[in-house]
Amino acid sequence: MTAFEFVSMNSFVGTNLRCPSGLNLPATPVQIIDGEDRTVTLIRRGARELIQKAIEVEVQELLAEYGNVKTLHGHRAVVRNGYLPAREVLTSVGNVEVKVPKVRDRSGAGVKFNSALVPPFVRRSPRMSAALPWLYLKGISTGDMREALAVLVGEQAKGLSANVVSRLKAEWAAEYAGWMKRDLSSQRYVYWWTDGIHTGLRQEDDAKACLLVIIGVTPDGRKELVTIGDGLRESKESWLDVLRDLVAQGLASGPLLAVGDGALGFWAALDEVFPETRRQRCWVHKTGNVLNALPKSLHAKAKADLHEIWMAPTRAQAVAAFDQFLKTYRAKYPKAADKLTRDRDALLAFYDFPAEHWIHLRTTNPIESTFATVRHRTTRTKNCVSRNTFLGLAFKLVQEAEKSWRRIRGVERIDELLAGTVFKDGVPALENDDQQQQLAA
Repeated sequence: MTAFEFVSMNSFVGTNLRCPSGLNLPATPVQIIDGEDRTVTLIRRGARELIQKAIEVEVQELLAEYGNVKTLHGHRAVVRNGYLPAREVLTSVGNVEVKVPKVRDRSGAGVKFNSALVPPFVRRSPRMSAALPWLYLKGISTGDMREALAVLVGEQAKGLSANVVSRLKAEWAAEYAGWMKRDLSSQRYVYWWTDGIHTGLRQEDDAKACLLVIIGVTPDGRKELVTIGDGLRESKESWLDVLRDLVAQGLASGPLLAVGDGALGFWAALDEVFPETRRQRCWVHKTGNVLNALPKSLHAKAKADLHEIWMAPTRAQAVAAFDQFLKTYRAKYPKAADKLTRDRDALLAFYDFPAEHWIHLRTTNPIESTFATVRHRTTRTKNCVSRNTFLGLAFKLVQEAEKSWRRIRGVERIDELLAGTVFKDGVPALENDDQQQQLAA
């Protein structure tokens, strides 16, 4: 269920309401509040309870997904942690108040709960600049856009016409084109997250093209969009175009470390353009790859065993857990073992960086969380747009999301990194050596 499905009063009282499996409008006693029409009161209350139940289903699915991830003490790592302050969600029958659950991740993986009803950055913003790009990338057609926007931004959508939508898309495409010409000669990045994102849209000239996204960390710890282009996810040439554009804008060097999926053509392109940058494989992607080569009956155990590797406090302990995983699975499931061993060094690169940063470096979470509700792993798409429109919409979506991004942890460690300090198991090598000597004494 998505927010744009709450588009008319008839949706709540008729048979057209679509909702998660097992959810039905509750039988709520009718009350008159401040003289409000009984029917409207009932419908609004039903809408509130339906949305709340849908959100609860979403959070339960997330908790189930990470149910086998444990802390070092054997407790569940991802658990509920109360609610965010109550907030209003706009529907066609008025504002309804809902409470969004919070989750706490004690594994260090940075797991968060974001309701797919509307991404957080859209819920917080009444602007069409936030809602319209998201809806388009979800695959909503121009004809349905007015109703969908009415749910999210209210009165602003009343006068919306196809011509207005077209003008907005053109403006955002022009804004993106100007942004891609900005001067990067004085810019430097500590880390990059990179990924290729398939959405609910396709380009007119290339249905297989997806968004090629890089998000970076600046020396002051801020996350920012580095670039967003288009091309084939697995293509070296596509990523070469992206990186060469950055060089043309004046970027003199790559980051110290780049995080991404192993299937990307990005790595071959990176070796050619910024060969000094180290690699870190995303553990979320790698876990999925390994599990795909195992029977479903072993997924829970294997996932927990993989977790023991990347959550180990030292590289030596990670290597031991790595070897134990291979000992357990290699004989019967060699493909799964091979998927893990082929990226061994890149999976453990984060141990050479500050421990405060590990939570950020083990996954591509900044990209995943931004595009979670528009990402599609299928070529089936609803809408067809021009290349400029495609990139302009994506740029605007990320621009809105960027406003809520927080700085990484341990900002004070960045200066040490840039000054050339060597880290071992998350701490400066000299400190690590001193600790070992003290333990030996």
